[in-house]
Amino acid sequence: MGKKIGIIGSGSWATALAKILTDNEHHVAWWVRNEDTIRHLQLRHHNKHYLTSVYFNTQLLTVSNVVADVIEASEYIILAVPSAFLRDVLAPLSNDALQGKKVVSAIKGLIPGDNMLINDFLAETFDLPLEQYFTITGPCHAEEVAAEKLSYLTFSGVNLADAQSLADLFTNSYLQTIVNRDVLGVQFAAVLKNIYAMGGGIAHGLEYGDNFLSVYVGNCFREMQVFLETYERQQPEESATQHNYNASAYLGDLLVTCYSLHSRNRTFGNMIGKGYSVKAAQLELNMIAEGYYASRCIFEINKQTGAHMPIAQAVYAILWEGLHPEEAFLALEKEFI
Repeated sequence: MGKKIGIIGSGSWATALAKILTDNEHHVAWWVRNEDTIRHLQLRHHNKHYLTSVYFNTQLLTVSNVVADVIEASEYIILAVPSAFLRDVLAPLSNDALQGKKVVSAIKGLIPGDNMLINDFLAETFDLPLEQYFTITGPCHAEEVAAEKLSYLTFSGVNLADAQSLADLFTNSYLQTIVNRDVLGVQFAAVLKNIYAMGGGIAHGLEYGDNFLSVYVGNCFREMQVFLETYERQQPEESATQHNYNASAYLGDLLVTCYSLHSRNRTFGNMIGKGYSVKAAQLELNMIAEGYYASRCIFEINKQTGAHMPIAQAVYAILWEGLHPEEAFLALEKEFI
């Protein structure tokens, strides 16, 4: 008998996760905001807006637009909505709604305005202990999951055995899983790689070539590691963990997000590099690019952290302060090693 798992969100990543879990014969309680999308799923067995080639065994789905019902019906709760919307989506819940639940973040962002990691937001709002919180990170594009191309996911939790139990729910012929204990670090790495992918897209839009992009990505990885190490040194000693930053959750996810044509953050950045305004790029993309909000969050967080982050700073200045992309990248050229 499969586990009872809830998914909050109905975008491409949420749809991919629902596919993996139902392929593994787990029952999914699925929160979908739009009633028309719910009717279409129930009648036509696929999401009419995202990954439309994926068809579901609807006997394994309970679809609802009432978030409290999905939470109540599930042992594991997977959060897969854009970070900018999470507070509003969970607003109808009572303060004790997550008591006894295992909450899994598949969100690659921070809470805008508050500049908070998802686990900190859940601790503050629902008193969720870190021991009941887990993360899912890539590299793993939803489109390749839909096509059942071999992909890898990293599951992080403070208790490795619990993280492994979660990972086992997802493992199948096209999905391999890895576990680690770096709950905070993998979240920041996922946030940063989206910012750097935006920068990579901007560079492409400015007609830099592959030679430059390889140097750019190498410097992004170095900057990511500097931030993660600086941030960790400022945390309580008992929270320290050992890391392999060359692993797929860090370097791998950075590479695929900077290079892949599936990357919405890269696509967004490419439009900015070609001269689109931020507003025009948002309208054209018609999907949330987490790196846009993340660039501001990391800018604010790094005021306290104090890591040397010229690339993230440049992307922030382009997106939020109107710095011309050409000017920003001319300055970056002198920073790179």
